[in-house]
Amino acid sequence: MEAETDLHWMHHALALARRAASEDGEVPVGAVLVSAEGELLGEGGNRNLREHDPSAHAEIVAMRRAGQRLGNHRLLGTTLYVTLEPCAMCAMAMVHARIARLVYAASDPKTGAAGSVFDLLADPRHNHRVAVQGGVLAEEASAMLTAWFRARRAQPGATLGG
Repeated sequence: MEAETDLHWMHHALALARRAASEDGEVPVGAVLVSAEGELLGEGGNRNLREHDPSAHAEIVAMRRAGQRLGNHRLLGTTLYVTLEPCAMCAMAMVHARIARLVYAASDPKTGAAGSVFDLLADPRHNHRVAVQGGVLAEEASAMLTAWFRARRAQPGATLGG
């Protein structure tokens, strides 16, 4: 049952990633935050290029929207689905928000902070730890990211954004 739910929400996150790339020219990363009861609380795609905001990663956008909806900065019992392994900034925001679980698609061998480069979510020095499940629809997410960066590099004068 959990695997089926994970696939459902990861497909939703991948759709957000595609929209971020096609509509806004952003790196294709999407995130969905879901309550323990399975209710969508917040969602987002990368917005840092469009908004000129280094903190507007998909995960942060989804957490902000959920916090506003709930009227609380604590996002207890929630699961965050994201198409790319979170960076250190996003991982620490998850710890501070007390997110219960992270499910991500593609690993990030350069800046991943959920086990690839750093393991901030399981660090025993924090007063909260986040359960992590990686690799859900990883091939689809990786292919989307690779295609976006390849196309971006082919554009003269384009910045990569990632």
